[in-house]
Amino acid sequence: MGLTRRRFLETAVATGLPGAGSAFARIHRRRNPPNYQSVIKVRAKPGSTNGILAFEGKTYTCMLGNAGILHPKFEGDGGTPEGLFPLREVRYRPDRGGAPKTRLPVYKTLQNDGWCDDPADAEYNKIVALPHQTDAEALWREDFLYDVLAVIGYNDDPVVPGAGSAIFLHVMRPPADDHQYTAGCVALKKEDLLTVLSDCRPGTAIDIRTL
Repeated sequence: MGLTRRRFLETAVATGLPGAGSAFARIHRRRNPPNYQSVIKVRAKPGSTNGILAFEGKTYTCMLGNAGILHPKFEGDGGTPEGLFPLREVRYRPDRGGAPKTRLPVYKTLQNDGWCDDPADAEYNKIVALPHQTDAEALWREDFLYDVLAVIGYNDDPVVPGAGSAIFLHVMRPPADDHQYTAGCVALKKEDLLTVLSDCRPGTAIDIRTL
């Protein structure tokens, strides 16, 4: 039987992923590439699910993973990855608004779009069509969290199985929601997210660190 998301959670978080040390070290080394044209800074106290996002002279309250900012990160640990990562692209729900203003590549989210989160799948941490043969998160959601999102380039060059997947900059849950955290992403109020994206361009990165 392959390494499923559930079995990974039962073993990797508790004991460490066998043989993964060098792979995770490579992610650590690769997280500080030079020559980014602009950098979004996210800062939070260790273990906090809330932080401050600063960009282009403005600051915003942001929401983080249930385990706070972590390094190393594993699939399903609830942590937001620590490091410096490029923003790859923006996706949006065309039935819930027009294309956001940004100089990043922009794509319409389709009803069958998903993101594979099964470490044993060759398509791990990539966009896939649903239904998919293994675990994959739907990007077309009933709630509004993914109405607009930016894909954070974490664990995608190269992809390390089990190091975490589907890390986005997306819309924050409302204050009345019981779950005041993400699954590992960074989230902003929609109006704040749109403002941040309007100043993003190819060469923009996000720097996520603990205080």
